[in-house]
Amino acid sequence: MQKLTIVIPAYNEQEVLASSVQRLLGIEDRIAADNYLDQRADILVVDDGSTDQTWTIIEQLHKANSRVRGLRFSRNFGHQNALIAGMREAVQTAAVVVTIDADLQDDPEKIADMVKLYADGKDIVYGVRNNRDTDTWFKRTTAQMYYGMLGKLGVDLIPNHADFRLMSKRAVETFLQYSERNIFIRGLIPRLGFATAKVFYKRTPRMAGESKYPLKKMLAFAWDGITSLTIAPVRFILILGTFACLLAVGMSIYTVFSKVLGLAVHGWSSLMISLWFMGGLQMVSLGIIGEYVGKLTTEVKHRPRYTVQSKLD
Repeated sequence: MQKLTIVIPAYNEQEVLASSVQRLLGIEDRIAADNYLDQRADILVVDDGSTDQTWTIIEQLHKANSRVRGLRFSRNFGHQNALIAGMREAVQTAAVVVTIDADLQDDPEKIADMVKLYADGKDIVYGVRNNRDTDTWFKRTTAQMYYGMLGKLGVDLIPNHADFRLMSKRAVETFLQYSERNIFIRGLIPRLGFATAKVFYKRTPRMAGESKYPLKKMLAFAWDGITSLTIAPVRFILILGTFACLLAVGMSIYTVFSKVLGLAVHGWSSLMISLWFMGGLQMVSLGIIGEYVGKLTTEVKHRPRYTVQSKLD
């Protein structure tokens, strides 16, 4: 028999955490009853520096049921780092690791289907939304545009898949060998190369509390995904710069002919437009390059991804 651990990253989830954990424990019991995995399946909740009663609730759940374990960060290190910490801890004892957000908007009943696919030889099973009806028009449209853009940039990404997935022990251990700090998990998992499958589900509205990903965080997360997986923006700058140089050569030839033919017109507007355009292009280019240089600086420092303050086994 093999052990299952469900990893839950949690940041200020006091409204939903207790009910979510109880529901997941019940799902684990039903999976064990089907003799797919060990009865001793457990849940690991990673408190990502919450400022509410999230950790207190984790302690209470642990006292009531030792199958509920916990990690507590010393501060907020981010959702992706919470997932990594949870997987790193879980894989020490588990043969199968499932990650799911604490609000259970991703259908936890599909975990049983994931386990069946694992039993059939799949190392990675993605939870994929079959529709985005619960999203606003803006979020739905921008998400589709983002997936399409990453695809064109050469990034192998699973559309409509977030961080609800099952991974085997060897898949998790392979993933943990990726040591970069600027990490975009859902973009790296498809690169592992193991046997994969998908389960489709309908995402439900959040039952309580507020989303931990407002627009500002979503945009930052999307940008991290681009810069961590591809250098296409830098290549685009090279192409744009080459085009600007060719345009400058053409304008130089045009200027010489105009001067020779006596058609030159002394204009302030055209000069200022050119200066502003080139100046803006240079600033944007330097900004994108600086973003990559800044991320490289962070990488070479080799700072810890997170700091664990407390642990419940």
